[in-house]
Amino acid sequence: MSSLPRYPEFAPLSLEMAREITPCLTRLPDGISEFSFAGFYLFRERYGYQVSLKDNLLIVLGERDGKRFFVTPCCSVDKETVATLFEGRDYWKLISPTFLCCNRMLIEGWGYTVEADRDNYDYLYLRSDLATLSGKKYHKKKNHVNAFLLAYPDYSTRPLDRETVPDALEVLESWVSHEERPEETDYRAAREALELIDAFEMSGIVLYVKGIPVAWCLAEPLAGGRIAAVHFEKAKVEYRGAYQFINYLFAQSLPESVEFVNREQDLGDEGMRQAKLTYRPSGFVEKYRAVRAANAATSQP
Repeated sequence: MSSLPRYPEFAPLSLEMAREITPCLTRLPDGISEFSFAGFYLFRERYGYQVSLKDNLLIVLGERDGKRFFVTPCCSVDKETVATLFEGRDYWKLISPTFLCCNRMLIEGWGYTVEADRDNYDYLYLRSDLATLSGKKYHKKKNHVNAFLLAYPDYSTRPLDRETVPDALEVLESWVSHEERPEETDYRAAREALELIDAFEMSGIVLYVKGIPVAWCLAEPLAGGRIAAVHFEKAKVEYRGAYQFINYLFAQSLPESVEFVNREQDLGDEGMRQAKLTYRPSGFVEKYRAVRAANAATSQP
């Protein structure tokens, strides 16, 4: 029996829906970081996600900062469905380049304006670049790595799995204790990802110094395994260079079949944008949104 309601009925996301939703997402070619079951499920409360299935079209409704939106991760859409979804909603979110390439003229012909959503572009890095940090452009990053090695030569790593989840949780609690507004961070999603680690197709590593856990990261394969999307990366702030070092080690741990590492978006935060740019991205996973043509000038990010 299907756990997904049929359009026009919607229901909140549940773990039971993974079996039906995952196949709709794994075949997508662009590598958009949100387009996985974990990506939707772990942030279901933040965005109030509800889902429905119309034939083979997965439809996701959400809301953020008083603005309501809908997402259609894959497959074709029709004018009537889009018009109905826009009733009482402000924008159509996370339109992929592949989808837009085939449908832009159609969407604009229906009376909608398509806009680049730069704040939500995912940052793409060559796995080989992050795993070697070679060349002048990575000189400062390599210095951080070397400084960590000098300070903590007796480091070790273990896979992030059910056995090491308590260690990762210890790091997470240490990290969040330094956050002024923990409710505005991804703390709850990260904790749930660890607690439900067996429910998702994610993998990662935990970094230790003298047996003490100091950092961890958790990633998921996208675009048929060509891209690894790092959903969470946390470290204890007192271990200088831990973020750079676990980034470096995790890239080394990935198989050569992984061409790119997706380190997600900056959400328009200037500090985060500069930090992501210092790793010299090789490109971006572009994302677009559509609004009613009359509302294009007043739409919000």
